[in-house]
Amino acid sequence: MATALPTRRRGTGRRPATPTTMTDELLTLPQALKLLQVPRSTFYGWLQRGVAPKTIKYPNGKIMVRRSDLEAWLATQEVSA
Repeated sequence: MATALPTRRRGTGRRPATPTTMTDELLTLPQALKLLQVPRSTFYGWLQRGVAPKTIKYPNGKIMVRRSDLEAWLATQEVSA
């Protein structure tokens, strides 16, 4: 007697930890650099030192930045006068 394998229901995969909002827009590296007003070399220096905002690196090498991560990182960079 063969045992039936359980069927897999669609849509039951893992969900994102946080809900997707407009602030989770993905920015290309040139877009992020424009908002930060820094050259690419400065950003890559920050990446090497581990002080850059969180990034997403695709298998093709393209780097993206979530707008929410960029905004959170900028908030941590504020210095009181």
